Amino acid sequence: MAIVIDVEECLGCETCVELCPEVFKMDDAGEKATVIDPDSTLECVEEAIDSCPVEAISKE
Repeated sequence: MAIVIDVEECLGCETCVELCPEVFKMDDAGEKATVIDPDSTLECVEEAIDSCPVEAISKE
């Protein structure tokens, strides 16, 4: 399963980056979150998924 972010939905609120910086970071423009470790199994991934205000993060 890969962790993905729907960049069209992402608000750039940085919640996922704050909760799980080993897996998420902001893009070069600082506008949208990106996944830097799509295969991570860290517990903070689930917290980031649950905390995303627009449900832009998922596992596929």
